[in-house]
Amino acid sequence: MSIEFISAGLQTSLQDEGWVGLMHQGISQSGAMDAISMYQANWLVSKPLNSAVLEITLMGPTLKFHQNLTLAVCGARFELFLNDQQISMDETLKVNEGDILRFGQLKQGARAYMSFSAELELEPVFNRFSTHLTAGFGGFKGRSLQKNDRLKVKQVFEPARKKLAKEMIPAFSGHYLLRTVPAVETKQFTPGQLHDFYSQHFQVSTQSNRMGIRLQGGFFDKIHENRDNNSMISSGLLPGSIQIPPSGTPIISAVDGQTIGGYPRIAQVIAADVPLLGQLKAQDKVSFCQIDRAHAVNLLKQKKKLIGDLQ
Repeated sequence: MSIEFISAGLQTSLQDEGWVGLMHQGISQSGAMDAISMYQANWLVSKPLNSAVLEITLMGPTLKFHQNLTLAVCGARFELFLNDQQISMDETLKVNEGDILRFGQLKQGARAYMSFSAELELEPVFNRFSTHLTAGFGGFKGRSLQKNDRLKVKQVFEPARKKLAKEMIPAFSGHYLLRTVPAVETKQFTPGQLHDFYSQHFQVSTQSNRMGIRLQGGFFDKIHENRDNNSMISSGLLPGSIQIPPSGTPIISAVDGQTIGGYPRIAQVIAADVPLLGQLKAQDKVSFCQIDRAHAVNLLKQKKKLIGDLQ
Protein backbone atom coordinates (compact mmCIF):
# COMPACT_ATOMS: atom_id res chain seq x y z
CA MET A 1 0.00 0.00 0.00
CA SER A 2 1.66 3.18 -1.12
CA ILE A 3 1.48 6.61 -2.73
CA GLU A 4 3.77 6.88 -5.75
CA PHE A 5 5.33 10.16 -6.82
CA ILE A 6 5.17 10.30 -10.62
CA SER A 7 6.54 13.81 -10.20
CA ALA A 8 7.42 15.41 -6.89
CA GLY A 9 6.75 19.12 -7.37
CA LEU A 10 9.13 21.85 -6.27
CA GLN A 11 9.32 20.91 -2.59
CA THR A 12 6.98 18.30 -1.17
CA SER A 13 7.75 16.94 2.29
CA LEU A 14 6.16 15.20 5.23
CA GLN A 15 5.31 17.56 8.08
CA ASP A 16 3.33 17.47 11.29
CA GLU A 17 3.34 19.88 14.24
CA GLY A 18 7.12 19.61 14.55
CA TRP A 19 9.42 19.29 17.54
CA VAL A 20 7.80 21.62 20.04
CA GLY A 21 9.85 22.05 23.22
CA LEU A 22 13.29 20.96 21.98
CA MET A 23 14.82 24.32 21.07
CA HIS A 24 16.94 24.24 24.24
CA GLN A 25 18.62 21.17 22.72
CA GLY A 26 19.32 22.97 19.45
CA ILE A 27 16.40 21.45 17.51
CA SER A 28 14.18 24.06 15.92
CA GLN A 29 10.46 23.47 15.73
CA SER A 30 10.22 22.64 11.99
CA GLY A 31 6.86 21.09 11.04
CA ALA A 32 4.12 22.60 8.92
CA MET A 33 4.72 26.24 7.95
CA ASP A 34 0.93 26.84 7.97
CA ALA A 35 -0.34 24.76 10.86
CA ILE A 36 -3.95 25.96 10.44
CA SER A 37 -4.20 24.49 6.93
CA MET A 38 -2.66 21.25 8.23
CA TYR A 39 -5.27 21.07 10.99
CA GLN A 40 -8.07 21.61 8.49
CA ALA A 41 -6.84 18.87 6.14
CA ASN A 42 -6.54 16.39 9.00
CA TRP A 43 -10.00 17.28 10.33
CA LEU A 44 -11.52 16.52 6.94
CA VAL A 45 -10.19 12.94 7.02
CA SER A 46 -11.00 12.50 10.73
CA LYS A 47 -7.42 12.21 11.96
CA PRO A 48 -5.80 13.91 14.96
CA LEU A 49 -5.14 17.49 13.91
CA ASN A 50 -1.36 17.18 14.37
CA SER A 51 -1.04 14.08 12.15
CA ALA A 52 1.60 14.04 9.42
CA VAL A 53 0.59 15.49 6.04
CA LEU A 54 2.26 16.32 2.76
CA GLU A 55 3.35 19.97 2.62
CA ILE A 56 3.29 21.05 -1.04
CA THR A 57 5.18 24.22 -1.95
CA LEU A 58 4.56 26.46 -5.00
CA MET A 59 4.47 23.66 -7.56
CA GLY A 60 2.63 20.46 -6.71
CA PRO A 61 3.29 16.79 -7.43
CA THR A 62 1.54 14.17 -9.51
CA LEU A 63 0.60 11.14 -7.40
CA LYS A 64 -0.50 7.60 -8.22
CA PHE A 65 -2.35 5.64 -5.57
CA HIS A 66 -1.76 1.94 -4.98
CA GLN A 67 -4.54 1.71 -2.41
CA ASN A 68 -8.06 3.07 -2.00
CA LEU A 69 -7.80 6.17 0.22
CA THR A 70 -9.64 9.27 1.33
CA LEU A 71 -7.76 12.54 0.91
CA ALA A 72 -8.16 16.22 1.68
CA VAL A 73 -6.18 19.21 0.39
CA CYS A 74 -6.26 22.60 2.16
CA GLY A 75 -4.21 25.79 2.20
CA ALA A 76 -2.76 27.41 -0.91
CA ARG A 77 -5.19 27.40 -3.80
CA PHE A 78 -4.12 24.92 -6.47
CA GLU A 79 -5.99 23.56 -9.45
CA LEU A 80 -6.52 19.84 -8.74
CA PHE A 81 -7.17 17.07 -11.24
CA LEU A 82 -8.15 13.48 -10.51
CA ASN A 83 -7.71 11.32 -13.61
CA ASP A 84 -7.69 14.60 -15.61
CA GLN A 85 -11.06 15.71 -14.18
CA GLN A 86 -10.91 18.94 -12.17
CA ILE A 87 -11.91 18.54 -8.54
CA SER A 88 -12.26 20.78 -5.48
CA MET A 89 -10.11 21.44 -2.45
CA ASP A 90 -11.35 21.71 1.16
CA GLU A 91 -13.47 18.57 1.14
CA THR A 92 -12.95 14.83 1.41
CA LEU A 93 -11.93 13.09 -1.80
CA LYS A 94 -12.05 9.36 -2.33
CA VAL A 95 -9.45 7.85 -4.63
CA ASN A 96 -9.19 4.28 -5.86
CA GLU A 97 -6.22 2.09 -6.56
CA GLY A 98 -4.66 3.23 -9.84
CA ASP A 99 -6.06 6.78 -9.68
CA ILE A 100 -3.77 9.72 -10.49
CA LEU A 101 -3.99 13.05 -8.70
CA ARG A 102 -2.26 16.02 -10.32
CA PHE A 103 -1.66 19.45 -8.84
CA GLY A 104 -2.08 22.10 -11.51
CA GLN A 105 -1.56 25.85 -11.46
CA LEU A 106 -1.05 27.68 -8.19
CA LYS A 107 -3.66 30.42 -7.83
CA GLN A 108 -3.08 31.85 -4.33
CA GLY A 109 -0.71 31.36 -1.44
CA ALA A 110 2.41 29.20 -1.32
CA ARG A 111 1.79 25.93 0.55
CA ALA A 112 -0.98 23.36 0.46
CA TYR A 113 -1.42 20.40 2.80
CA MET A 114 -2.67 16.94 1.84
CA SER A 115 -3.92 14.55 4.49
CA PHE A 116 -4.80 10.91 3.88
CA SER A 117 -6.86 8.26 5.69
CA ALA A 118 -3.97 5.99 6.68
CA GLU A 119 -0.93 5.86 8.91
CA LEU A 120 2.65 6.16 7.70
CA GLU A 121 4.84 3.08 7.51
CA LEU A 122 7.82 5.06 8.78
CA GLU A 123 9.74 5.35 12.03
CA PRO A 124 9.23 8.71 13.78
CA VAL A 125 12.21 10.81 14.92
CA PHE A 126 11.77 12.20 18.45
CA ASN A 127 8.13 11.06 18.19
CA ARG A 128 7.46 13.20 15.11
CA PHE A 129 7.19 12.56 11.36
CA SER A 130 8.25 16.08 10.35
CA THR A 131 11.09 16.58 7.90
CA HIS A 132 13.75 19.06 8.99
CA LEU A 133 14.86 19.94 5.48
CA THR A 134 17.66 22.24 6.64
CA ALA A 135 19.26 19.69 8.98
CA GLY A 136 18.32 16.68 6.83
CA PHE A 137 16.56 14.38 9.28
CA GLY A 138 13.08 13.04 9.94
CA GLY A 139 10.22 12.45 7.54
CA PHE A 140 11.03 10.45 4.42
CA LYS A 141 14.82 9.87 4.46
CA GLY A 142 15.37 13.37 5.83
CA ARG A 143 14.55 15.05 2.53
CA SER A 144 11.78 16.24 0.28
CA LEU A 145 10.02 13.66 -1.86
CA GLN A 146 11.48 12.91 -5.29
CA LYS A 147 10.27 11.40 -8.55
CA ASN A 148 9.58 7.65 -8.26
CA ASP A 149 9.53 7.68 -4.45
CA ARG A 150 6.85 5.56 -2.81
CA LEU A 151 5.38 6.59 0.49
CA LYS A 152 4.17 3.43 2.23
CA VAL A 153 1.02 3.58 4.32
CA LYS A 154 -0.86 1.18 6.61
CA GLN A 155 -4.04 0.96 8.69
CA VAL A 156 -6.24 2.49 6.01
CA PHE A 157 -9.69 3.58 7.19
CA GLU A 158 -12.74 5.17 5.56
CA PRO A 159 -13.81 8.45 7.20
CA ALA A 160 -17.13 10.21 6.83
CA ARG A 161 -17.48 12.79 4.07
CA LYS A 162 -16.81 16.36 5.19
CA LYS A 163 -16.46 19.81 3.70
CA LEU A 164 -15.05 23.02 5.14
CA ALA A 165 -17.56 25.78 5.75
CA LYS A 166 -17.06 28.73 3.42
CA GLU A 167 -16.03 31.01 6.28
CA MET A 168 -13.21 28.58 7.13
CA ILE A 169 -11.66 28.69 3.65
CA PRO A 170 -8.80 31.21 3.51
CA ALA A 171 -8.09 33.71 0.77
CA PHE A 172 -4.46 34.62 0.17
CA SER A 173 -4.31 38.03 -1.46
CA GLY A 174 -0.56 38.49 -1.87
CA HIS A 175 -0.80 41.65 0.29
CA TYR A 176 -0.45 40.95 3.98
CA LEU A 177 -0.59 42.97 7.19
CA LEU A 178 1.22 41.11 9.96
CA ARG A 179 0.49 42.12 13.54
CA THR A 180 3.41 42.38 15.94
CA VAL A 181 4.31 43.02 19.57
CA PRO A 182 7.60 44.50 20.84
CA ALA A 183 10.61 42.18 20.91
CA VAL A 184 13.57 41.93 23.26
CA GLU A 185 15.67 44.56 21.43
CA THR A 186 12.89 46.85 20.22
CA LYS A 187 14.10 49.64 22.51
CA GLN A 188 17.49 49.64 20.76
CA PHE A 189 15.82 51.15 17.68
CA THR A 190 15.20 54.89 17.47
CA PRO A 191 11.66 56.26 17.16
CA GLY A 192 12.50 57.23 13.58
CA GLN A 193 13.62 53.71 12.72
CA LEU A 194 10.49 52.22 14.26
CA HIS A 195 8.35 54.70 12.32
CA ASP A 196 10.13 53.73 9.08
CA PHE A 197 9.63 50.03 9.81
CA TYR A 198 5.91 50.32 10.47
CA SER A 199 5.20 52.74 7.62
CA GLN A 200 6.93 50.79 4.84
CA HIS A 201 5.65 48.14 2.48
CA PHE A 202 8.12 45.32 2.04
CA GLN A 203 8.41 42.70 -0.68
CA VAL A 204 9.16 39.02 -0.07
CA SER A 205 12.54 38.04 -1.49
CA THR A 206 13.21 35.02 -3.70
CA GLN A 207 15.76 34.00 -1.05
CA SER A 208 13.00 33.13 1.43
CA ASN A 209 12.56 29.55 2.60
CA ARG A 210 11.52 27.47 5.61
CA MET A 211 14.38 28.97 7.63
CA GLY A 212 13.34 32.56 7.19
CA ILE A 213 11.31 35.05 5.18
CA ARG A 214 13.67 37.68 3.76
CA LEU A 215 12.17 41.04 2.90
CA GLN A 216 13.21 43.72 0.43
CA GLY A 217 12.36 47.38 0.21
CA GLY A 218 13.30 48.60 3.65
CA PHE A 219 16.85 49.68 4.32
CA PHE A 220 17.99 50.97 7.68
CA ASP A 221 21.42 52.25 6.72
CA LYS A 222 22.24 53.38 10.25
CA ILE A 223 20.50 50.60 12.10
CA HIS A 224 23.62 49.64 14.05
CA GLU A 225 24.93 53.17 14.56
CA ASN A 226 25.92 53.89 18.17
CA ARG A 227 25.88 50.20 18.89
CA ASP A 228 28.73 47.77 19.45
CA ASN A 229 27.92 44.86 17.16
CA ASN A 230 30.06 42.58 19.29
CA SER A 231 28.23 43.39 22.52
CA MET A 232 25.02 41.54 21.80
CA ILE A 233 24.81 38.03 23.20
CA SER A 234 23.04 35.52 20.96
CA SER A 235 19.68 34.52 22.37
CA GLY A 236 16.66 32.40 21.53
CA LEU A 237 14.67 32.93 18.36
CA LEU A 238 11.07 31.91 17.76
CA PRO A 239 9.13 31.62 14.52
CA GLY A 240 8.00 35.16 13.82
CA SER A 241 11.05 36.93 15.30
CA ILE A 242 11.93 39.85 13.00
CA GLN A 243 15.69 40.43 12.94
CA ILE A 244 17.47 43.38 11.37
CA PRO A 245 20.96 42.35 10.17
CA PRO A 246 23.65 44.91 9.25
CA SER A 247 22.28 45.04 5.68
CA GLY A 248 19.11 46.60 7.07
CA THR A 249 16.79 44.14 5.31
CA PRO A 250 14.43 42.36 7.75
CA ILE A 251 14.43 38.59 8.18
CA ILE A 252 11.43 36.86 9.76
CA SER A 253 12.44 33.60 11.43
CA ALA A 254 10.42 30.61 10.23
CA VAL A 255 9.94 27.04 11.46
CA ASP A 256 13.34 25.68 10.35
CA GLY A 257 15.19 28.77 11.56
CA GLN A 258 18.15 28.67 13.91
CA THR A 259 17.35 28.39 17.60
CA ILE A 260 19.51 31.38 18.58
CA GLY A 261 20.57 34.53 16.77
CA GLY A 262 22.66 37.64 17.28
CA TYR A 263 20.87 40.31 15.25
CA PRO A 264 18.58 42.75 17.06
CA ARG A 265 14.88 41.93 16.87
CA ILE A 266 12.74 44.92 16.01
CA ALA A 267 9.43 43.12 16.58
CA GLN A 268 7.76 39.74 17.00
CA VAL A 269 4.94 38.54 14.74
CA ILE A 270 2.09 37.48 17.02
CA ALA A 271 1.47 33.74 17.36
CA ALA A 272 -1.98 34.02 15.74
CA ASP A 273 -0.39 35.37 12.53
CA VAL A 274 2.65 33.07 12.34
CA PRO A 275 0.81 30.48 10.16
CA LEU A 276 0.47 33.18 7.47
CA LEU A 277 4.25 33.08 7.02
CA GLY A 278 3.76 29.71 5.33
CA GLN A 279 1.73 31.35 2.56
CA LEU A 280 4.19 34.12 1.69
CA LYS A 281 5.91 33.76 -1.66
CA ALA A 282 8.34 35.86 -3.69
CA GLN A 283 7.00 39.28 -4.74
CA ASP A 284 4.19 39.25 -2.14
CA LYS A 285 3.78 42.55 -0.28
CA VAL A 286 4.09 42.70 3.51
CA SER A 287 3.58 45.48 6.04
CA PHE A 288 3.44 45.48 9.82
CA CYS A 289 1.41 47.03 12.61
CA GLN A 290 1.96 46.94 16.36
CA ILE A 291 -0.63 45.83 18.87
CA ASP A 292 -0.45 45.39 22.63
CA ARG A 293 0.20 42.05 24.25
CA ALA A 294 -3.29 41.75 25.73
CA HIS A 295 -4.79 42.05 22.25
CA ALA A 296 -2.27 39.51 20.92
CA VAL A 297 -3.23 37.04 23.65
CA ASN A 298 -6.92 37.51 22.90
CA LEU A 299 -6.35 36.89 19.18
CA LEU A 300 -4.45 33.69 20.01
CA LYS A 301 -7.31 32.53 22.23
CA GLN A 302 -9.73 33.12 19.35
CA LYS A 303 -7.49 31.12 17.01
CA LYS A 304 -7.25 28.27 19.51
CA LYS A 305 -11.02 28.26 19.87
CA LEU A 306 -11.34 27.75 16.12
CA ILE A 307 -8.93 24.84 16.36
CA GLY A 308 -10.83 23.49 19.34
CA ASP A 309 -14.07 23.66 17.36
CA LEU A 310 -12.46 21.46 14.70
CA GLN A 311 -11.57 18.92 17.35
